[in-house]
Amino acid sequence: MSQRTTLRSRSFRTAAPLLALALVLGGCGSDVEVEAGSSAIGAVNDINPKDRDALRDGGNLRLALTGMPATFNTLHVDSDGEVSDLSAWALPGTLTSNAAGELATDHDYYTDVELIGTSPQQIKYTINPKAVWSDGTPITWADLRSQANALSGRDTAFQIAASQGYSSVEKVERGEDDRQAIVTFGEHYAEWKGLFNPLYPQQLTATPQAFDDLYRNEMPVSAGPFLITSIDRAQQRIILSRNPKWWGETPKLETVTFSVLDNAARLTALQNNELDVTALSGVEEVKTATNAPGIVVRRAPANRFSHITFNGAPGALLSDPKLRIAISKGIDRQGIANATQNGVVIDPKPLNNHLFLVGQKGYQDNAESVSYDPAEAARLLDELGWKLNGDVREKDGRKLEIRDVMYQADTWTQIAQIVQQNLAAIGVKLIIETYPGGTLFTDIIDPGNFDLAQFVWSKSIFPLGALPQIYAYDPANPLSNKGRIGSPELNALIKQVIAELDPEKAIELANEADKMIFESGFSLPIVQSAGAVATREGLANYGAPGLASYDYTKVGFVK
Repeated sequence: MSQRTTLRSRSFRTAAPLLALALVLGGCGSDVEVEAGSSAIGAVNDINPKDRDALRDGGNLRLALTGMPATFNTLHVDSDGEVSDLSAWALPGTLTSNAAGELATDHDYYTDVELIGTSPQQIKYTINPKAVWSDGTPITWADLRSQANALSGRDTAFQIAASQGYSSVEKVERGEDDRQAIVTFGEHYAEWKGLFNPLYPQQLTATPQAFDDLYRNEMPVSAGPFLITSIDRAQQRIILSRNPKWWGETPKLETVTFSVLDNAARLTALQNNELDVTALSGVEEVKTATNAPGIVVRRAPANRFSHITFNGAPGALLSDPKLRIAISKGIDRQGIANATQNGVVIDPKPLNNHLFLVGQKGYQDNAESVSYDPAEAARLLDELGWKLNGDVREKDGRKLEIRDVMYQADTWTQIAQIVQQNLAAIGVKLIIETYPGGTLFTDIIDPGNFDLAQFVWSKSIFPLGALPQIYAYDPANPLSNKGRIGSPELNALIKQVIAELDPEKAIELANEADKMIFESGFSLPIVQSAGAVATREGLANYGAPGLASYDYTKVGFVK
């Protein structure tokens, strides 16, 4: 089951790797009939909406983490989606969104964010005059300037997860006063509304060393309705409390507690009143949660998807794109969708786009080049010189044995076992390796110690931002391109996409780029999240948000 418990942040972040996915687990049977839901995103959310007056003042919301964060700097390459979820309670952002993905300025932090010119493109950010960092210093234009500089990609000593948008910024200047920033672009950037989500104080982004170290083990300065007040590594627990310098509506909750908890233990912890929210994994867990007293199952397809990334770095076993395509065509993604989502979504289907989800404007099937065809996969392997020798193919004395790494959870192992069976049928041996969530990226995936890697991309509400972050490739600054795969042609097309201010044209170009991504054997999307979540019955304004952002001041328990 997914380790992700806070399913949508106030701020809209770029894609961040998560370590697990809510899929099928067995052993929780019941006779309850569960009605399958739609997998199309953007239509609904399910958070038990209540007015503030209906909520009691105080309370502790108990959520789960896969592991203690490698850093509390969500802009850093070592960060993951869980860190984004946790930090969203404590950091500024520019936007809010409703269930349909419609955007509005977040007035807690900005009185206005507006496009004031297109030649050159300029954005004016007017900061709420009440907005202050938790150390009492005002949030100013200098914080925006420092972050834009650090994330521009021009200084590769900053170990950033992404540079999109910021790489197009020419300068950030002071506006009418310190509470206003004028951002001027050197080239157009289509998804400019996604910048500064989140925003960090300038001391974090001032130098590469500060960027690496200052938030490595704590979050010393923040600016949300909550702030981190306790990090207990022995107990594997992080507590956020109300921010005494918060200028907005007083949060209903008193505290939010994140505890490291194994996936297999989460539903039981919820039933035992030790946890308040957990994502659900397939029809059996949905049945179990539906039967549990005091528990409610909420549903809204979530903005994330599971996938398999290939290691195509020079010298890697799968560095040849033709070999990656052959392996891809040997994997039955429809079979995985059936096994993992039957009974949870209507007519499960694999995801056939890297950028857009089903239900999202722009979605189209671009996956023809990796369609399941084991006979063709075997033919391609023969053509590449990988010949069967017994059960496993060989070439130049080397067996075609590939290592598949993933988070240590039954759900991922089940997917890997399906892939293992598929590939065995074409003479490829898959070796399944599982790792703790806290070390999977920093110790295994980021150093390139894998052939295949299974994890989840948590998407931003701005889908095009994934292109420069994940799918463009610069060997000197790979950002989130975990497989080190790319081409100058794709880089050029990505640059064209993100500079296109006509939304329709940008979508058209993005789908052209997605076809190139599939044809390079970059990665295989599996399924998008069904978004089933079990919550405590009395929890309000939280649960399965879909594309909507949370108002963390309104999350709480009914009277």
